[in-house]
Amino acid sequence: MSQSVIGQFLPLIILFAIFYFLIIRPQQKQQKEHKEMLASLKKGDRIVTAGGLIAEVVKPEEDFIKIKLNDETIVRLEKSFVSRKLDD
Repeated sequence: MSQSVIGQFLPLIILFAIFYFLIIRPQQKQQKEHKEMLASLKKGDRIVTAGGLIAEVVKPEEDFIKIKLNDETIVRLEKSFVSRKLDD
């Protein structure tokens, strides 16, 4: 009796394991790397925003960062809208 119960749930357990290793785990790793990148932003770093703007960090703050879009324009951007950091 117990073997038939295990036999019924085995495909479901295998499916969940595949789902975890192919979807959930890589997504968690990517979120962790993005959070670490946001924490490491400093003055002078070049970033790309979620809207595709390339800007330079002027001053990182708690939830926002001040960025320079050109020589005259400095704006505040919420950290969650930073897509990636550009490597020079």
